[in-house]
Amino acid sequence: MHVKTVSSTDKVFAGNRLQRWAPWVVLGGSAIAASLIMGLLAAAAGNGFSIAGAVALTALLYTSMITVLSAVVEGRRQATDRFITALVSIAFIIAVLPLVSVASEVISNGLARFDAEFFSSSMRNITGEGGGALHAMVGTLLITLAATVIAVPFGLLTAIYLVEYGKGRMAKIITFLVDVMTGIPSIVAGLFAYAVFAIFFGPGVRMGIVGAVALTVLMVPVIVRSCEEMLRLVPNELREASYALGVPKWLTILKVVLPTALAGITTGVVLAIARVIGETAPLLITAGFTASMNYNLFDGRMQSLPVYVYTQYTNQGNPVFAFLDRAWAAALALILIVMLLNLLARLITRKFAPKTAR
Repeated sequence: MHVKTVSSTDKVFAGNRLQRWAPWVVLGGSAIAASLIMGLLAAAAGNGFSIAGAVALTALLYTSMITVLSAVVEGRRQATDRFITALVSIAFIIAVLPLVSVASEVISNGLARFDAEFFSSSMRNITGEGGGALHAMVGTLLITLAATVIAVPFGLLTAIYLVEYGKGRMAKIITFLVDVMTGIPSIVAGLFAYAVFAIFFGPGVRMGIVGAVALTVLMVPVIVRSCEEMLRLVPNELREASYALGVPKWLTILKVVLPTALAGITTGVVLAIARVIGETAPLLITAGFTASMNYNLFDGRMQSLPVYVYTQYTNQGNPVFAFLDRAWAAALALILIVMLLNLLARLITRKFAPKTAR
């Protein structure tokens, strides 16, 4: 009687699988073993228990054990899959941990001054406790709004030219300049805007519009790149169908191409805003800082949230905790503003995007 042997590869196709709870058991055992090992090492060396070391050792033990166990039960192919899955999961956790750490730190420290006074008052005549960041929030919104109004037309029109019209040497030069501007340091953009306005208003000029121009220099290349990619994703069949009906090119772009790419364009604009809304160096040079409210972009210094955080942390007075609490609360407010902008962009995209893209 002939008995057929079952290879490890055949096991995969035969349906041999680890139970769903098996990876979790392996993970728990790895965590316990890693904790014991790190505890023994800490006791032997006389040092404290290393949480980071225990997490790293847990990841190493889990990856090794789940791969070996899967190879024995499921076969080599499934073991390779579990090994890669473990590596990807570990990489994801490593990438998310700093974000979670920063968010938890900002929230825990910022809630101490996240009160009504913080959102309803400025720092005018405040030397110690109390005060707020209303003037900085208004300044941030006004400067960022002005920069967006200036940058979006320039960036979008440049992207349209590169995709729909640009050919030859001129398009290559524009593409090269956009690539160069993408990597420009923010302080250089601030110096550029300051130098331009200093020609007309003299040295020492500090205005909100100067900060808006500096942020525009940083926003334009991001908008150009993102909008360019979104416009290239629009199928040529839509353009050709429009041309076949006798619609001119400019109207095709306006009525067909732009509405189809609206979701991606909106996302690109939001990314550009997120790129600049936290900039400190260019606004410190161009808009300066003040303790009073200023609603006029064209008159006087204007405070912004990033500069507010910087000044509260670097110019600590008495008591120190009051300045630090205001800095953490302003950082939390800045994060919330970015989140609200993303939510607004999603709502706009949902309302105006074509039905087929929803």
